[in-house]
Amino acid sequence: MSGVAYEVDVRGLDDLSPRDLYAMLKMRIDVFVVEQKCAFPELDGKDPEALHLRLLAGKELLASTRIIAPTNSDGPAYIGRVVVSPDHRGKQLGGMLMRESIAACGRLFPGRPIALSAQSHLQRFYASFGFETVSEEYLEDDIPHIDMLRPLPA
Repeated sequence: MSGVAYEVDVRGLDDLSPRDLYAMLKMRIDVFVVEQKCAFPELDGKDPEALHLRLLAGKELLASTRIIAPTNSDGPAYIGRVVVSPDHRGKQLGGMLMRESIAACGRLFPGRPIALSAQSHLQRFYASFGFETVSEEYLEDDIPHIDMLRPLPA
């Protein structure tokens, strides 16, 4: 575990300050669009209805995910837009981020599985948190992905 002290903040889009929203969207665009050289609609219309989990050190944004509520009575919650700031990589924040996101889903949507669309090279990382591959590999924005599901504990 890294020695990074962080706070967890989970809130809806309307509850983020303009500066907090700007920092989160800038980090996502810097990583998903610029760094990964992937032109895609980062602003996809899902953020207004999602919850945004952020790891913060004071006011500095370290990492974030987007949590989407289940869409039907037995459907999964969804974790997406998993991103760690390039300035804070190598500090095991990805693991912290996933543990906090899974815990938040458990609190917010108890008794629900959790789904995500993973870049294929991260399959083992997500599997270490109990996610199982449930699809064949496919291209999303020219990047190989797989669908993964974290079933309810037996």
